[in-house]
Amino acid sequence: MPNKEWVQMAIDAREHAYVPYSNFRVGAALVAKDGTIFKGCNIENASYGLSNCAERTAFFKAVSEGKTEFLHLIVSGDTKEPISPCGACRQVMSEFCDPNMPVTLVAGDGHYVTTTVEALLPYSFSEEK
Repeated sequence: MPNKEWVQMAIDAREHAYVPYSNFRVGAALVAKDGTIFKGCNIENASYGLSNCAERTAFFKAVSEGKTEFLHLIVSGDTKEPISPCGACRQVMSEFCDPNMPVTLVAGDGHYVTTTVEALLPYSFSEEK
């Protein structure tokens, strides 16, 4: 079960999303092993390929601050069912996270499921493979 404060931080992060094209807000809270929490939101661009997801925003903020070891990721969307990360985000997660690290996916009404990095991306591309 994820910490309720972490879930709320992911929900709050949605408010900062820059989504003038899709109006689809996503927020993330990434918990580093030292307890630091990095929030991220999705950021769109008129050239869609230049957009960035909430999960990757949180990871890139963390790595740019020297954090590369993580405990938990929470992703929140204004969706009917718990939101699921895209393939690019799953690959970034597999780069920095233990395969068994929990990932909590939160729906718009607050209900959630918790899974793992490996369950989201089995057979991930990595240096070892």
